[in-house]
Amino acid sequence: MMASIISYYRGNKDKFVWKNIALLFGFHPIALFALFRVLSGSASLNTVLFNFALGFLGFLSLTAGAHRLWSHKAYKARWPLRLMLVLFNFLIYENPIIHWARDHRTHHKFSETDADPHDSRRGFFYAHMGWAMLKKRPEVLKKGKTIDQSDLQNDKVLKWQEKYYMLLMPLGTFILPTVIPAYYWQETWANAYSVNILRYLWVLHLHGLINSVAHTFGEKRFDKNIGPGDSVLVSALTLGEGQHNYHHTFPWDFRGAATGMLRWNLTLFFILACAKIGWAYEMKAPSDEIVKKRAARTGEETHLWGWGDKDIEKVIEEYKFSTTVD
Repeated sequence: MMASIISYYRGNKDKFVWKNIALLFGFHPIALFALFRVLSGSASLNTVLFNFALGFLGFLSLTAGAHRLWSHKAYKARWPLRLMLVLFNFLIYENPIIHWARDHRTHHKFSETDADPHDSRRGFFYAHMGWAMLKKRPEVLKKGKTIDQSDLQNDKVLKWQEKYYMLLMPLGTFILPTVIPAYYWQETWANAYSVNILRYLWVLHLHGLINSVAHTFGEKRFDKNIGPGDSVLVSALTLGEGQHNYHHTFPWDFRGAATGMLRWNLTLFFILACAKIGWAYEMKAPSDEIVKKRAARTGEETHLWGWGDKDIEKVIEEYKFSTTVD
């Protein structure tokens, strides 16, 4: 077995992203140390709650922002909400939203093919986290260039984030979350740093669950021919992102789930709260009748990245449905 591992390494070493490998493998022992400190009571409750809040806000920037707003154009947001989501996004090191949304649109359009950035056919670990340790495959790069990104490139808030990402992301993800507990309530530096790393990996693994668990397990009530499944557990853990069979069937639905499957959908409740104060508007969702009609004919496979996909007109023409929620 060791010989095969060495052989694989020699043949593929130019494909590895060593920075990501070092971060992921280096951070996990630190996170385990932090977990011990938290469970033993050595880390203060203030530090734990502080990092939980940061993790929640960082993940919300992915679910409500990078995902439903910018990747799928499932609703529109006024500038205060757009700016807030971008600022929250500095709390979690993944990629600038422009890059994140481009890759996510590619994932939807070419799901479970060689052009899928985290193709679940390549294995559970690859879909969960392994994809980030390897350079993008040629087909991913090729097909990614065919995805319309004009709205992302013309978004001034996103361009601002992209420009200053490598300056503000380390500040928001690693530096301030470590300094604040140590300075304001005299947390030890070891606890402040390690618990923050635990928080960061917690968010990464939550995101990974969507790509791995929700693309491997779960019910397929809306399209039995695609890989994603609906998982209540993943929904509960990821602020409502686990109804993945539904989501890949109706990626432009701002709810991310069908009626009757919204209980754990904290992202939806956040968007609705923002709509109440006028920050979110033109939320798109198919009617219950259309959802039932789609589920009744689950034999057809659909690959859309969201609202704006050139092929969405075929779906609109077929169903003749109203697409916005006031």
